[in-house]
Amino acid sequence: MIPATEVTTMNITMDVPRTTDAARKLRADLVERAAALRPLLSGNADPTDRERGVPAENIDALAEAGLLALMRPARYGGLQTDHRTLLEVGREVGRACGSTAWVTSLLNANAWFVGLFPAQAQDDVWAHTPHARVAGVVTPSGTARVVEGGYRVSGRWAPASGCAHADWAVLGVNRPDAEGTPDAVGIVLAPMSELTIEDTWFVTGMRGTASNTLVGEDLFVPAHRFHSVPDAIEGRYATPFTDEALYRAPFVPTAALVLTGPQLGLAAAAVDLLVERAPQRALTLTSYTSQAEAPTVQLAAAHAASLADSARLHAYRAAADIDEAARAGVFPDYDARARMRMDAGMAAVHAREAVRIVCSAQGASSFGESNPLQRIWRDIETGSRHAVLNPEVAAEIYGKSLFGIRGTVSAMV
Repeated sequence: MIPATEVTTMNITMDVPRTTDAARKLRADLVERAAALRPLLSGNADPTDRERGVPAENIDALAEAGLLALMRPARYGGLQTDHRTLLEVGREVGRACGSTAWVTSLLNANAWFVGLFPAQAQDDVWAHTPHARVAGVVTPSGTARVVEGGYRVSGRWAPASGCAHADWAVLGVNRPDAEGTPDAVGIVLAPMSELTIEDTWFVTGMRGTASNTLVGEDLFVPAHRFHSVPDAIEGRYATPFTDEALYRAPFVPTAALVLTGPQLGLAAAAVDLLVERAPQRALTLTSYTSQAEAPTVQLAAAHAASLADSARLHAYRAAADIDEAARAGVFPDYDARARMRMDAGMAAVHAREAVRIVCSAQGASSFGESNPLQRIWRDIETGSRHAVLNPEVAAEIYGKSLFGIRGTVSAMV
């Protein structure tokens, strides 16, 4: 395993986002590192679920492999990869543990959000602590009140995935003083040391993400740590480093797509389990001594594998659209962004359906506590229902856009 310090000094240059061959080699290397961690992460998957938190051993191993630095700017020693790389790493980690993959993806995604802020805000987070991790909730469930030099911020933010492992938080806020302007809704940056965590994440699936509630009361946030969300949605970012392709990607499609990587991994894990176990088991109440010989199970395997592949194809197409536009310096128009959000929603739906088919093919035993399928099923049933991924909302947005109707459903496009 290559330590993160060697990763950033030996393998990474600022040209990686622009050099397709270099980006592909880096991606393959990072996926190999994630695959090497699967025995550890898989071995810890049950305790992660049972104890409602990703263990420090997992986080330390991911950090050492450079897998928590994917979206951090290279200026601060990060890998500054692309969205396809984040998806593939999330998928590989998700094959071992859904909660660990979710935390991996969200810590990276929130680092991407920080990369949109002014240089001074980025320095606050990383200049003196380049390995700082960032959690966050962009839903505007807090309030920012204008004061001299910045804002006083109060609120409760949930679910804050990975907050137990974070040094900073991205927090969504409303600004009553700016109603009717692009600054009415924003995101701010606050150190975790100024927030408290309430243990509220009592759920059936993705239990190990510890997506608890962040609480802040009258926090002072300097003005440079505020970013307008309407500006971000339209691609008007505050970062001065406009040559960095990664931080030109569209805001909402990125926020949706980053959630799909873990689900691709959960679907792949379910198919793997079916293929591995079916030859060793009889099909109850039939003459088949091996499920692998039964057409019903063969068809289930084919449909589940194809759906898992379809989920990847949708997610990877959206990633390609995002990454290629960012490299070209072109901000995707509304209709393109609507399709990207639709792709993310369909990836989640297809991945979830793949897992359902596997569970049905394996019968009631899928839900035995000792069977990892029940954890995979619980994780994907929960993760695939994140609000940003809502496939019905995504379909309405996309369907309307096909008829030239725009901006009537949600600002989050």
